[in-house]
Amino acid sequence: MSTSGLRATTLFVAGLMGLAGVVSAAGASHGPDPRLLAGISAMCLAHAPALVALYAAWPSFRTAPVAALLISFGTALFSADLAMRHMSGQGLFPMSAPLGGTTIMAGWLAISLGAFLPKKAP
Repeated sequence: MSTSGLRATTLFVAGLMGLAGVVSAAGASHGPDPRLLAGISAMCLAHAPALVALYAAWPSFRTAPVAALLISFGTALFSADLAMRHMSGQGLFPMSAPLGGTTIMAGWLAISLGAFLPKKAP
């Protein structure tokens, strides 16, 4: 996938994450046990705007592609594990939520490291 295709995908994923965050917040407010759905909502609504910011900074921010991939994958994995636990009582696979969380942290680290790399040439 080209970086322009990845950039467009980042914005698409941000929109889906925002949608998932609102839907899970609604489910949490109407269900008997809101904890897992509230966690999904918090993760999605926190990281969707970060992906939009990475999309906006993409042309000049060297680590935007890797950060977007890590944050997207990590948030999806973490949220999917919580959703499976909510619906079935079992997660996706052992350690999937911690793996997702660690991947998200790596994405944020990529953003931090980008501050020290030279900007992309226009």
